[in-house]
Amino acid sequence: MAKSKRKRAPKTVLKLPDLEQSKSAVLNSLTSASSRRSYDHGIRDFIDWYCSEPRLAFNRTVVTRYRIALEQHPYAPSTINLRLAAIRRLAYEASDCGLLSPDLAAGIRRVKGVRLLGVRVGNWLTAEEGKKLLGAENADTLRSRRNRALLSLLVGCGLRRAELTTLRFEDLQLREGHWVIADLRGKGGHIRTIPVPEWVKEAIDSWTLGAGINSGPLLQSVNKGGRIWGHGFTPKVIWAIVKVNAKSSGLPAVAPHDLRRTCARLCHQAGGELEQIQFLLGHVSIQTTERYLGCKQRFRNAVKARHWLRPVLHRRE
Repeated sequence: MAKSKRKRAPKTVLKLPDLEQSKSAVLNSLTSASSRRSYDHGIRDFIDWYCSEPRLAFNRTVVTRYRIALEQHPYAPSTINLRLAAIRRLAYEASDCGLLSPDLAAGIRRVKGVRLLGVRVGNWLTAEEGKKLLGAENADTLRSRRNRALLSLLVGCGLRRAELTTLRFEDLQLREGHWVIADLRGKGGHIRTIPVPEWVKEAIDSWTLGAGINSGPLLQSVNKGGRIWGHGFTPKVIWAIVKVNAKSSGLPAVAPHDLRRTCARLCHQAGGELEQIQFLLGHVSIQTTERYLGCKQRFRNAVKARHWLRPVLHRRE
């Protein structure tokens, strides 16, 4: 008579091999490279904290303690909520693999995130500041031509860094007599078509003609000898180029995403419709586009209560 196999009971304390197995399951279930990178970083930090104290049960109380530990650091609420989302996914995969009790996984998923109180102010450039930034690359070298095309695409088309690194020469097409970036696959797999202004197309043509590019990645690396090498470059290179040119232009700390916000606001100030700007940026929600435009608060035309009180205070004196 065959012996009946006992069903393995789920664990309450997960060891390092169990956590690594669950982390691999989480990363394999994600399709976006950016999400995999963020979840990998968040889960690794949690595993380091979890393994620093012996015999901790992987349950709701422990995850709540970890959230409190994160709040003691100068992390933004969005960063803490992203870490907690990665841990919830880790618990779900551990339960699905039979390593963790479903009740414990359900308790971990009920851990609340951190509330975001208020709205963080964004950074936008004015039209004059944008011209100053684009004019920083005024040399006639191949590197300067590439950097001019890169900055023009960020300011004129509102591209994300990841979208810019995957942009190909074949994506530039003529539609209805205008140049566009056709069928660009952006964040979350959303596809959109982006109109290209004439001055942006001139900067792109100056770069492609000088570099001899007629296919493949649009923006490529340039070595110290001024020659093309490799196949494209990473988003970190874009950050460095924006930082260097912003510093040489005498502008405050400017990030590549600030140029995307600048593109949206300048289009809105020029009379662009909110719906068309949403199509340009590829936002699913119109509220996200409004945050990019800074529609909620105006600093130039701010309410100046100080001016109303001055006459009253003057009379009292």
